[in-house]
Amino acid sequence: MVKRILLVAFPDSIHTARWIEQLTDQGWDIHLFPSIGGDVIHPLITKITVHRLLNSKKMPAFPKERSIGLKRWDYLNNVFRKYILEKRFPSIRAVQLSRVVDKVKPDIVHSLEIQAAGYLTLEAKKISRGKFPPWIVTNWGSDIFLFGRLMVHKEKIRAVLAECDYYSCECDRDVTLARDFGFDKSVFPVFPNTGGFDLNRLENVRNKVLTSKRRTIILKGYQNWAGRALVGLRALERCADALNGYTINIHSAYPDVAVAAELFSERTGIPTRIIPHGTPHNEMLFLHSEARVSIGLSISDAISTSFLEAMVMGSFPIQSCTACADEWIEHGVSGMIVPPEDPDIIEDALRTVLSDDRLVNRAAEINWQVSLERLDNAMLKKKAVDMYNGLLNESY
Repeated sequence: MVKRILLVAFPDSIHTARWIEQLTDQGWDIHLFPSIGGDVIHPLITKITVHRLLNSKKMPAFPKERSIGLKRWDYLNNVFRKYILEKRFPSIRAVQLSRVVDKVKPDIVHSLEIQAAGYLTLEAKKISRGKFPPWIVTNWGSDIFLFGRLMVHKEKIRAVLAECDYYSCECDRDVTLARDFGFDKSVFPVFPNTGGFDLNRLENVRNKVLTSKRRTIILKGYQNWAGRALVGLRALERCADALNGYTINIHSAYPDVAVAAELFSERTGIPTRIIPHGTPHNEMLFLHSEARVSIGLSISDAISTSFLEAMVMGSFPIQSCTACADEWIEHGVSGMIVPPEDPDIIEDALRTVLSDDRLVNRAAEINWQVSLERLDNAMLKKKAVDMYNGLLNESY
């Protein structure tokens, strides 16, 4: 009998796509229900069935994906879905998910993320007619670490953890937080949600330029409710005297960060480059392989993907203290762990990293060994597959 898995997740997310990539060669019947949106499916999501709220006449052909949903005209989608269906009938997505569960009868339901997918699955479970399948909840990023401190989310998170059967996350920190919220069931092994890296292929790329010889710096450009790229840019400006010959590459830049970067270059003469949104993953890895330092600052995160990319590619990571970096690097040895909103401390860290060739070269060696032990894609794929197999074997 074919084993069936229903994922509830952001359909346009690279993280969703990379998770699914690990599963599509196992002979399982995999279904995806969009936790939000549904018009845009990430191009790396293939060989699965997508249950959209509304289904385009221009749906892609299988084997890329098979789409199921109410028929609609493309140009009316936003109006019909956002302003009629979901505004007038806010529970319609939960109703449709419950119907998909009842019809598809998955062996496992897996919510990838809590604030959208977890809450939605909880509502669907409440109205589902039959016995609800075993339910895995995966914690992404700030799902508990930040939102768990906000009054509007505390009881919702507690309710999700009370109703789900299994919990997974990528930080030991978040296991403790889930337990604090009352979760007393099974926790899967802690490992990154985005899968691993082809380390055999990347080894030669990362070794082309010794870290101490590199003259670019990467800054993660998020400036929003969590991201603090402008603090990083301010710290870089204060280090301008030590940045002669360097270029600053900023990826995932928000508009105000792009403006600030242009002004930074005008004031300091240090060139900045905005890496286009949607830059392929392999190109991002190459950029880290050319960087001496990679900076990521936010008030909340789990294991930042850009942080792991820096580790793998030999760039010295400077990461905010809110992102489980202490579970991967030793401060002052294989990276720097800094407060996300203190440009003074970040400046001091940068000056150390810019002036100490031995530090950055040794850190690259240490982080490569950690990567071999913890970030190999085949190893992490096996962990993901084993996670499902354990449950699927229990159900038969």
